[in-house]
Amino acid sequence: MREPAVLFTLCVVVVSLLVGLPEGARQGQDIKCGACRALVDEMDWAISQIDPKKTIQTGSYRINPDGSQSIREVPLARSEGNLLELMEEVCERMQDYGELMDSTDSSRSTYVRVTSRNGEAMDLSEAKLDSRVTSSLKFACETIAEQHEDELIEFFGHETENVKDKLCSQRTDLCDYALKIPHDEL
Repeated sequence: MREPAVLFTLCVVVVSLLVGLPEGARQGQDIKCGACRALVDEMDWAISQIDPKKTIQTGSYRINPDGSQSIREVPLARSEGNLLELMEEVCERMQDYGELMDSTDSSRSTYVRVTSRNGEAMDLSEAKLDSRVTSSLKFACETIAEQHEDELIEFFGHETENVKDKLCSQRTDLCDYALKIPHDEL
């Protein structure tokens, strides 16, 4: 008689775990997607802060047999070295983000900047500020920057449109629903 009771209890526990799993998985996906989108915003902003007239020489300083060198000048803002340096710092800015519950779908979260870059007041009435969220965003950002370093350099090395969709949805599949997220106008 005890075996059916134990079996029933075990089934209830397993079913309750399985029912709760999609919520946690979706929340993890929301964090990854939000971190990717925030990373793109922060990289775009950091690149825009660098003087577009500044250039850096790249290539080889060795002299070719014909006496020429393979040196070319590229904009500093989009050089590989600068992009790598920016990627090391960009995830620190995840502390400036908060969670915003989607008003149309209460189970989805988006992440918005809650600290302005220029000191202006911001409407934070809808945003939830939580240290667990910012640390999760920072960890996800660092993971994305490490795992997708080549893609980030590829997209930011050239002025590419819709980097959020191309990187976060199409190339990495971090945002399966991102095409429904409204785009920011710069």
